Amino acid sequence: MEGDAGPADCQIRLLGQADLKAYKELRDAMLARHPDAFTSDAESELQRDAASYHNRLSGGNGGANLFTLVAWSGSAMVGAVSCEHETRIKVQHLAKLEGMMVSDAWQGQGIGGRLMAQALQMLRTESRLEQVTLTVTSSNLLAVRLYQRFGFSQYGCLPDAIRLPDGVKLAKDLMRLGLR
Repeated sequence: MEGDAGPADCQIRLLGQADLKAYKELRDAMLARHPDAFTSDAESELQRDAASYHNRLSGGNGGANLFTLVAWSGSAMVGAVSCEHETRIKVQHLAKLEGMMVSDAWQGQGIGGRLMAQALQMLRTESRLEQVTLTVTSSNLLAVRLYQRFGFSQYGCLPDAIRLPDGVKLAKDLMRLGLR
């Protein structure tokens, strides 16, 4: 969506090998600050080294990772989103967005919208893909609204999808968007 302009100096590009350390730092910070927004937990992810995110590079994870887009402002990575696709023949028309994150200091400035717009533009160039799915914590209303603005609709809800260490149980909305 063109109306989602963020700060002028913010650049959106594909995640590269040299970006893995910054990606891990952003991810670790987001997992620690927002445990309710991610299925992964901060404690487990802190044990990983930056090289373990190599599967997030384009073509990673045995070809299942289509791409990871990252947003940079100067020397700081401020956002990211990954997209995977199914490689099995019967479901190769499906893609999945995951790991959407925007640094706290940059939220509300259009970075998430720019990442989403670029990701969807790239997905639409993949002729085999017909729909894209994602999951989002039901109570994360800002994220739900962002996805709805881009045409995603809820097709289900998984109650008790996340259990936080303090016993809080959170539901995940299942959302989809037709690409064709």
